[in-house]
Amino acid sequence: MPPAHAIQSARERLLDEGLRLLLMHGYNSLGVQTLLDAAGVPKGSFYHHFESKQDFALKVIDRYMEEVHAGLDACLNAPDSSSLERIRRFFELSRDKYGREGYLGCMLGGLGQELSGVNDTFRSKIEGCFSHIAERLAACLAQAREAGEVPGSVEPRQAADLLLNCWEGAALRSRLWRDPMPLDAVLDFCFSALRSGAAASGAGAPEMRSGAAPDRNVVPGDDNAHGKTQQWR
Repeated sequence: MPPAHAIQSARERLLDEGLRLLLMHGYNSLGVQTLLDAAGVPKGSFYHHFESKQDFALKVIDRYMEEVHAGLDACLNAPDSSSLERIRRFFELSRDKYGREGYLGCMLGGLGQELSGVNDTFRSKIEGCFSHIAERLAACLAQAREAGEVPGSVEPRQAADLLLNCWEGAALRSRLWRDPMPLDAVLDFCFSALRSGAAASGAGAPEMRSGAAPDRNVVPGDDNAHGKTQQWR
């Protein structure tokens, strides 16, 4: 049996490369040999650390969320900025990260678009991740409302969901164009709307839910949705 540090090292390399390659290729198009070659580990290492392709991708999402929460902590807890400036800084740092990665956008958004219609496990997981991000943003927006940075009519959680929804749409357009312009435009629009109160609740916007997405009928023929594992090609 290999030493513990070697096992950990191989697992970490697989997860690190998974962050990059799942963003680049998506879930269905990424084969095991591409991942193994990039990580520099033998094929047996993959199934030593992960039960299935799905298990691996879910753990990559967990790793991605560690980075997201670290970014939220660094920005939203900054002591010398207003609450709105802290929120905007988080999105600006995300935009800069997208640029370094070739404007491939948000991995949650990419996997959600690819898999949410055919796999309930991923649909629930990714919606839960977005919900956690929205909760963090809503807490900071509540502080902004208390400080008078936004009108009292702004409901923090609805505004956070709206901001996140607009950002994810802009991330898709940015990926299509390979350009940051949609990201900058949506930030200017959303933060102007927040300051003016145009993002207030009750202005015809539907009520936003919190937590994971509700159950729906499983797509016929989807093995993953029934809890079955999938071996990687």
